[in-house]
Amino acid sequence: MALVTTNHLPLLSTSTTKTILQPRSRIRATTETPIQPQRPNFMINIPNIISNLLHIGMVGNSFPGNLFIQDSYNRTTPAASPKENISSLQDELHGKSNWSNLLNPLHPWLRHELIKYGEFAQATYDGFDYNQFSNYHGSALYNKNRLFDKLGLTSSGYNITKYIYAMSNIELPRWIEHSLHANTWSKDSNWMGFVAVSDDTESRRIGCRDIVVAWRGTVTTTEWFENAHLKLESINDVDKEEGDAKVEHGFLSVYKSKSETTRYNKSSASEQVITEIKRLVAHYRSKGEQVRLTITGHSLGGALALLNAHEAASTIADLPVSVITFAGPRVGNDAFGDELSNLNVKVLRVVVKQDVVPKLPGVLLNEGLEKLEGIIGELQWVYKHVGMELRLDVNSSPYLKHHELDLAGFHGLETYLHLVDGYVSEEDEFRRNAKRDVALVNKYGGMLLEELRVPESWYQLENKGMVRNAYGQWVMRDREPEDIPSPCRDCRPSAIHESL
Repeated sequence: MALVTTNHLPLLSTSTTKTILQPRSRIRATTETPIQPQRPNFMINIPNIISNLLHIGMVGNSFPGNLFIQDSYNRTTPAASPKENISSLQDELHGKSNWSNLLNPLHPWLRHELIKYGEFAQATYDGFDYNQFSNYHGSALYNKNRLFDKLGLTSSGYNITKYIYAMSNIELPRWIEHSLHANTWSKDSNWMGFVAVSDDTESRRIGCRDIVVAWRGTVTTTEWFENAHLKLESINDVDKEEGDAKVEHGFLSVYKSKSETTRYNKSSASEQVITEIKRLVAHYRSKGEQVRLTITGHSLGGALALLNAHEAASTIADLPVSVITFAGPRVGNDAFGDELSNLNVKVLRVVVKQDVVPKLPGVLLNEGLEKLEGIIGELQWVYKHVGMELRLDVNSSPYLKHHELDLAGFHGLETYLHLVDGYVSEEDEFRRNAKRDVALVNKYGGMLLEELRVPESWYQLENKGMVRNAYGQWVMRDREPEDIPSPCRDCRPSAIHESL
């Protein structure tokens, strides 16, 4: 693919040959059909009302499914692109120039990095124990030394150094999972993510030692309607004067809560993650290495990522901090965004047009009211998004259903990663040479067209974790001893080996 240099950045040439997909004919069949009984004019189309209210585009599939799928959906195609050395662009890829000239069209190196960080966020879902009947519901399925191996991420070039646990001191019935088992591993805490660091090979490829924090989020959008409150509170420990940076109190509770009576949250998620970041930064700086921090998360995880970035940039001097979120909600007010900007935190938000969560909190009280400031004064209690936005559209993919209002499917991280993989620019169609396995879209949902023959929600434990014991009785499978949660082991950071 031809490259040209603009502003010292290698960009896709405008003369590059484009593959344009042929749209499905919109000519209606002339065959007459029986007249259907007319519906009463008072009937309400609920999906259309929701779609119009939240500005969600819902259309029929506009691509010739069989033609495109037969030509492109090759199950023998490698599911990942070869890694390239991107060290010459590492600062720009992390937002030094606010991703100028990299988003439209989407630079292929940036596409690869977005998917890489998105898969770290996805690992916090795939490695989470959702089984309410398990003794370990709410914990990680595997210990930190085995997680990437079990999830197929050993080629990522990163090693997990610490798990993060969180709790909440306010009632969030679906953001913090609780086991139904009486002898559960923890009655208060959940596994919420991890800290990882690039190994030597990956560090040379990307041009720095990259510390990554991945935060787990929420899966279903109903959790947001139930629990996304409209209460802003100061991000600081002590309330200050009006104009202070404020954030949604539920997000802050998950990030800051702790209790001496718990096993895993005697220190808060905030304290756990900042302590580990400081340890890694000090270690690699002592070796003369360039270090940066990249924080990622999906949904609620995107909100926690911004809180984490604000704290890290405030407490660790001269540390480049970038945030890449998927389906992230609004987190705070205008003053919070200003503080992130003044701290030089770079934020790239990946959003899907049809997803409602990026429109929350503040469906009404949001940045759209800025034009009224001259009339009603400065707005201290209005939510506002921060950073740059990469906007995707479900209707761009020929593999996805376009005519259904699937809020969970629109919100799913695998849907996001599929759309990132196929995105070229605002003007171009879904790229035909997208590499990422399309079947992953249906891992937890059913967004794929039925002709692809991929079952819905296929990613699950065999027999839902049940096995037959030596007496022929079906029981819940025991975990391997090394995967049983242990506060002594899981809350202790891994030793930093020179081979990392």
